[in-house]
Amino acid sequence: MPANLPPQYQKAEEEYRRAQSAAERFEILERMLVLIPKHKGTEKLQADLKTKLKETKSDIQVEKTAPKGGKVYRFPRQGAAQVILIGGPNSGKSRILKELTKAEPEVADYPFTTREPMPGMMAWEDITIQLIDTPPITDSLFEPYLLNFVRSADLVVLSFDGSSDDAPEATAAVIEQFKQRATLLSTTTGFDEDDFSKLCIKTLLVVTRGGDPGVQDRLEFLREFVPAEFARLQVDLDQAADRQQLKDSIFRELGLIRLYTKAPGKPADYSSPYTIPRGGTVEDLAGRVHKDLAEKLKFAKVWGFGCSDGQSVGRDHVLADKDLVELHS
Repeated sequence: MPANLPPQYQKAEEEYRRAQSAAERFEILERMLVLIPKHKGTEKLQADLKTKLKETKSDIQVEKTAPKGGKVYRFPRQGAAQVILIGGPNSGKSRILKELTKAEPEVADYPFTTREPMPGMMAWEDITIQLIDTPPITDSLFEPYLLNFVRSADLVVLSFDGSSDDAPEATAAVIEQFKQRATLLSTTTGFDEDDFSKLCIKTLLVVTRGGDPGVQDRLEFLREFVPAEFARLQVDLDQAADRQQLKDSIFRELGLIRLYTKAPGKPADYSSPYTIPRGGTVEDLAGRVHKDLAEKLKFAKVWGFGCSDGQSVGRDHVLADKDLVELHS
């Protein structure tokens, strides 16, 4: 990605990734073209944006004339983030949802028990995170709505059955299905630096039945099929410690921090923290609280890591997890 892209552009890029329709994507692309700095270092990206704008305009017409039908699922984002669970048949996706949330998906030894996506809310300390289980993917089976699920996710959990000899090939098929659709399961989220049409999505590889004696050999076979590396965690979902470790890993891979707020002259609110990406600023928090507040923000007082209690800071001050922030407009 070219250097010196302003924060406003980066935020628009994130909105584009989460857009639900061609018309919405078109509007955001137009804004991105206005926001992008006009210099030699961004010439290729500007050209890519213009090409994507033309393609999206055609997509709008296709959406208008396409026959209605097929399954469409929409789950409003809830909690601090939305995490999509994907994998091949019997990979352990539904078991993850069942163990980490109060949802009751069907869990069985036979394949294809998950026929429709199912959401659940995972509690982690003082926040919740939305997990969505999805039907299995194979080299010949891919539900079309899954593409938008994954492309708009904050994190993907790719499930791999550590006890199954079929797991390496089955998991490689899942990765390939998305790759064919210009979506790369990756170590980071963002558009590919060399090809704007390709989108990378941060992925955590969760090895269920991770204590199986043959698990390392099966993971090595997966590397032969797919050389890309992901963050990886091996778990035994029968063990409470492993379930907690999985929750911790999901939060860590999301890269979020929690922030508490207080109104001037009033007590702090520790009941429901706001969350923003790690490295976020006072201005980012203000925008999360209310759009108008971000525009009118003058300064903030911060209690927490790296600050003396009640220290006045500017809108560019980088916040830390569990900071208490008093916003002044």
